[in-house]
Amino acid sequence: MRVRHLKINDKRSALEAIREVGADATGCAIMGPKAVHRVLKVYGLTPRQANILKQEMLARGGEAAVARGVADGSVDRTDVLLMGTLRQFSGLIAKLRMQPFGLKALAGEIEKVLEVLEGRQAYDLDCRGKHLRLGERTLIMGILNVTPDSFSDGGRFLEPAAAVEHACRMVEEGADIIDVGGESTRPGHTPVPLDEELRRVVPVLERLVEAVNVPVSIDTYKAEVARQALEIGVHMVNDQWALRADPEMAATVARYGAPVVLMHNRRDTEYRDLMHDVITYLNESVTMALEAGIPREKIIVDPGIGFGKTVEQNLEVLHRLSELRSLGQPILLGTSRKSVIGKTLDLPVDERVEGTAATVALGIAAGADIVRVHDVRQMVRVARMADAVVRRGTGWF
Repeated sequence: MRVRHLKINDKRSALEAIREVGADATGCAIMGPKAVHRVLKVYGLTPRQANILKQEMLARGGEAAVARGVADGSVDRTDVLLMGTLRQFSGLIAKLRMQPFGLKALAGEIEKVLEVLEGRQAYDLDCRGKHLRLGERTLIMGILNVTPDSFSDGGRFLEPAAAVEHACRMVEEGADIIDVGGESTRPGHTPVPLDEELRRVVPVLERLVEAVNVPVSIDTYKAEVARQALEIGVHMVNDQWALRADPEMAATVARYGAPVVLMHNRRDTEYRDLMHDVITYLNESVTMALEAGIPREKIIVDPGIGFGKTVEQNLEVLHRLSELRSLGQPILLGTSRKSVIGKTLDLPVDERVEGTAATVALGIAAGADIVRVHDVRQMVRVARMADAVVRRGTGWF
């Protein structure tokens, strides 16, 4: 006799395991939802809401942790940690739909998160006429900095001819997207005026959109830079301030029908709850994008490694990257050669390829769909190997 642990991530893997022991179809349908356990955190409930939620979860055999002061009403608000199987959550959702005090809406939110965690099918991302398949394999975004002061390759590709040559080389090495930036965002950088950023990127973009057969992205937080880039024929916008730095950015992206990357960013590192704050920020930006008319399927989120975070906070975000899946959007991860790698390994910029590879592989395992990198050839190989282990032909995580 032997006993072993099984990796059961979702209902699909649960059903496979149950079928393997010879259970019939009816048994699989009954037991499948019992084999998947989820832990969900609900924020900011009143004691009345929390008490009802806890009672209903306990009634179904699950668990719910609340603040100690909920029982006697000595707290105004509490978070709730829900622990249970998919079967137990299904019963909870059905009961909450019949409850007052805003719990019907909460039922919908719980159901949405559970659905996302079960995985999503691969789909074609329409980049203004060029298409990227999201979900079948990890996509590689090659970095093209046309700046004099970027932390890794500043000054190397200022001339349009050199920039286009490097971009073509990255495409040959396997890049699926080329991301062009005209302003360094390294720690301590000096903001670049609009006219200077345009002077740097426009000549490159004019040549690049004709020279490569993959989508070209503009890395900017300025709506006018994005507008001129989109007029030239750029296919995506990568906004390092997630539509918040320029009030015209959301409308500009929507007007041109471009996909957008929304990156978490802030000017300090004071967090109440790191992952909650990051996810809340990104969720708010997703809402801004939707309200501006950007379709949900064209919205990508980025946790912003290296932006508004200490080394330890960056490592924590990487460790808990899979929590971003609750947003239901594709995830872009940009760790390439960043200071979190340099400070962790005590290495200069030109010796961070292995550290980057580790973060790319772990990021893919946690759910990253696109990785933004300098070293395209090496990271294509890392991504293909990671995909072979992680995706196993099942599409989305």
